[in-house]
Amino acid sequence: MRRVVVTGCGVVSPIGSGKKNFFNSLEQGKSGIDEITLFDAAAFPVRIAGEVKDLDSDGILGIYPEACGISDRKVFLGLSAFSEAIADSQIGEETLKNGRTGINSGVCLEVLPLEEFHKSSGNLKERLKDIYSDLLKRGTNLQTPLDTTNKFIIEKYKISGPGYVNCSACAASAQAIGHSCQVIKRGNAEVFICGGFDSMINPLGIGGFSLLGALSTKNELKGAACRPFDVRRDGAVIGEGAGALVIEELDHALKRSAKIYCEILGFGSSLDAYKPTDPDPEGDGAAAAIGMALRSARLSPDKIDYINAHGTSTPKNDEIETKAVKKVFGSKAYQIPVSSTKSMIGHLIAASGGVEFIACLLGFERNLIPPTINYDKKDPYCDLDYVANRSREWQGEYILSNSFGFGGQNACLILKRWSKE
Repeated sequence: MRRVVVTGCGVVSPIGSGKKNFFNSLEQGKSGIDEITLFDAAAFPVRIAGEVKDLDSDGILGIYPEACGISDRKVFLGLSAFSEAIADSQIGEETLKNGRTGINSGVCLEVLPLEEFHKSSGNLKERLKDIYSDLLKRGTNLQTPLDTTNKFIIEKYKISGPGYVNCSACAASAQAIGHSCQVIKRGNAEVFICGGFDSMINPLGIGGFSLLGALSTKNELKGAACRPFDVRRDGAVIGEGAGALVIEELDHALKRSAKIYCEILGFGSSLDAYKPTDPDPEGDGAAAAIGMALRSARLSPDKIDYINAHGTSTPKNDEIETKAVKKVFGSKAYQIPVSSTKSMIGHLIAASGGVEFIACLLGFERNLIPPTINYDKKDPYCDLDYVANRSREWQGEYILSNSFGFGGQNACLILKRWSKE
């Protein structure tokens, strides 16, 4: 069977962009959650988020001048991470355009830039045609379809292999990685650029999730508000970012003497088929995805050495994820370290799986597990080893990364430490 390995990665996150900055912050247990500055959130019940502070928009426009006028922030996040991953892989341009390289991105909603409308008309009483004309004169691009970032990458590198966009909420980038891996294993591509990006720190995103009661309202806590698995958790904290990978068929990577981060050993995907907003209370959908990932990796549950949890800090999600882990791993669940990097970066929605995958592969590189910060008071229903507050030295071989999307869309990936032997 064809094997798939990771040869490049790129990350943009609230705790630092670039793999070195990102993982140094993870290792230190640094939080990137603070007061919202991207829009005026004074009237909102939620006024904290994990914003990317070091996004180099000018640098991105230097590489992709066609993006001038794009007002959708997630496009720039995606371009930054995907470009870093391509550069990190040191893959040649001839390979990118040979028809055997594909692109697959996970992304969420196409959001209209409401702030731009307000700039054009404070009370929006003018005719829509006049508002639209004014925005066009100012060079504002109001239409950013979900494949916009892909198109910029495709045009620059002349990618002509398979192309996909995955829109499965918080599981989107994990789905994109897993799907890309399957395409390579089937022999329909040699290389994929894949991952995800998202930014919902805008009035629609923050307002919508607030109305659903999904977000923490502990604004005064700032960086301590996201508390996965802690009994005091009261909701997620929205973040933004992007995580991108270059993955390759093993022999292809070896022939060009590429640096190999890890092997992608398994992928599982399932649906809860329960409610649009709530996870299956028994955790059956999540457990099914974990089980499928283990079967595709041809691993028994006792082989998993660490679980990077979905761990959103919502009351039900953390309890149900814990239940699903126990269903699959039984008594072994109590011996497996589990941590949620969302405690530091917030919930990056469609970007979550990609950024968390990179946290895992750098865990192999640094031989440590990132912590779950802000974990102080145990929940009797969440009783596993959550690597509380401090990173931990570790030299395991197999990692399970969970991504459970809004509406019951589940995706799980299994990573294997790379060894030449």
